[in-house]
Amino acid sequence: MIAFYVHHHGSGHLHRALTIAEALGEPSVGMSTLAAPPGWPGRWLVLPDDAGDVDQDRDDVTAGSTLHWAPRHHDGLRERMARISSELREGGIRLLVSDVSVEVSLLARLHGVPVAVVAQPGDRTDRAHRTAYDLAEVIIAPWPRRPAPDWPDAWLAKTVHVGALSRFDRRPKTPAGGRAVLVLWGSGGLAVSPAQLRAAAAATPDWRWNVAGPGETTELRAPNLRHHGWVPDPWPLLGEAGVVITHAGQNALAEVAAAGRAAVVIPQPRPFREQHATAAALIRARLGVVVPSWPEPRRWPSLLARARIRGGEWKSWSSGDGAAQAAAVLREAAGER
Repeated sequence: MIAFYVHHHGSGHLHRALTIAEALGEPSVGMSTLAAPPGWPGRWLVLPDDAGDVDQDRDDVTAGSTLHWAPRHHDGLRERMARISSELREGGIRLLVSDVSVEVSLLARLHGVPVAVVAQPGDRTDRAHRTAYDLAEVIIAPWPRRPAPDWPDAWLAKTVHVGALSRFDRRPKTPAGGRAVLVLWGSGGLAVSPAQLRAAAAATPDWRWNVAGPGETTELRAPNLRHHGWVPDPWPLLGEAGVVITHAGQNALAEVAAAGRAAVVIPQPRPFREQHATAAALIRARLGVVVPSWPEPRRWPSLLARARIRGGEWKSWSSGDGAAQAAAVLREAAGER
């Protein structure tokens, strides 16, 4: 059996794990602080929280810069790792997919369980990441082979680039919408103020603006602006859109690619410059229109026009069968002794 460790930040890790697990076509074990997603094909282990009541300096959370998160004397961490250890010991696990935790990767390998690490863009050459990538049986990179990351040869030799993969890859694309904008943000909340959204909508009165993301809806009232709040399934809104405005997170871009929509991409600050690395790759591939920060209102008419001209062709970013490719890689890795 293959097990998935799913990081709790945002929803992208969860969507990706479910998509790959479904492609495997066999029962899998899920482990996360998050609740099981509907339709998970197998057991799901809800893990105790390991982040509460932590002082990063007092608790030496990085264990002298060797790890990313291991606070001293933390009951939640201790119980969390014990539950994972019990599953690794008793659950018949042939392979653990880490998406993503250095500490869980190391724990699995110390149990003799091979590890498949789901890579993330950005600078991953810190000591902790090097440990996880070094011990991995295989590294799955959910982005295209080109441009190749500046990694050691030993990592590149065991990396499989499956391209972006989305829970929507198997849904039929619809023709691009008209003059409708979708602001698609993550579960962490909107990184733009209501005033900025109202100003952007006011500067483009011939466009309809839809906003999908957490936040207060009453502050986003404008004649051509509607805030839908958090939308678990944004596919209908993607279908209506002529242009999507989003961050440079892997899941958001995969969903834009699955829908085949033109995009304005605004990378957000993330550890290891993850989104900025992705944005740089988009620029080199001439995909979407990338801007460094939320633009001034006067720029929006030309940005939306540029995005429509560039179009929504994302085949070089996502082949549409990334989950099937990843599942094949995992089956092979799980069969190795």
